[in-house]
Formats: sequence, structure tokens, C-alpha cells
Amino acid sequence: MSKVSYYTEEGLKNLREELNKLKDIERPKISNAIAEARDKGDLSENAEYDAAKEAQGMLEMKISKLEETLAGARLMDESQLDTSKILVLSKVKIKNEANGMEMDYMLVADGEADLASGKISVNSPIGKGLLGKSVGDVAEISVPNGTLKFKILEISR
Repeated sequence: MSKVSYYTEEGLKNLREELNKLKDIERPKISNAIAEARDKGDLSENAEYDAAKEAQGMLEMKISKLEETLAGARLMDESQLDTSKILVLSKVKIKNEANGMEMDYMLVADGEADLASGKISVNSPIGKGLLGKSVGDVAEISVPNGTLKFKILEISR
């Protein structure tokens, strides 16, 4: 059984688009490559055929994984979420107690995580450490090089 993950509308749309691209564009390309390689003769010594079959196996594995992710995906209605505590899809402003640096993050499902755009996974060490905290709380988060302390300044949706 697949595990349940919560996504924004945009994240769910991106997953579906990627799956459709793999099925509708990439799958036919690989089928054509296999057919072309098969037409070249002896399959026992045909490197192109072997490479195309391997690519097909990798593609099918990717499609299967995406389908499993989508089966467990749930769309969250952000307007119904409580803003008094940090939850999935919370936007948080935190301050690093050690250096005073302030950061803004949005906690998202693994598939949507993108640090460059300020989206961190709820399953990351920082994401796990922030879950359930309220404004004013200090989250102590264990990371490989020690413990970080973050003060929660704001929570929004």
C-alpha cells in the first residue's frame, strides 16, 4: 500500500503532468527505438536493442513509482488549516538563534521540496523539528553537525 502524502494543487498538477509526459511522449519514443534496433538484425549482439530495452525498464519503473505516489496523494485545502501550529503547507518565518539569520520556508510533501524556492520537506530534519510548534516556540533540531535552535516568528498559509 502506498503512503499518504499531502500536496498543494500546483504540486499535484505537476505530478500528473510528469506522469502524462512519461506515458504519452517518452514511452512511444522508447518503443520506436526498440523497433528500430530490432529491425537491424541479430538481437544477441545488438547493443542498441539492449540499451533501448534497459531504458524501457527504467521508464516503466519511473511510471510505476509516480502512479504509486499519485495513488497516495491527497490535496489539502489550505483555507481549512489551523494557523496556530506548524503543519504541512504552513509558511513559517524562523530565526536561527545562533547567528540571528531569518528564513522563510513552506513545509511541503517530499515530491514538492525545493530548497531554492523555500520549500522544505516535512520529512527533512528541519521540517520534522518544526511540525507542531507555535509562534514564539523554539525548535531544537538535531542535524549531523550538532543542534540548531530556531525561534518561530510567524506562521501563515
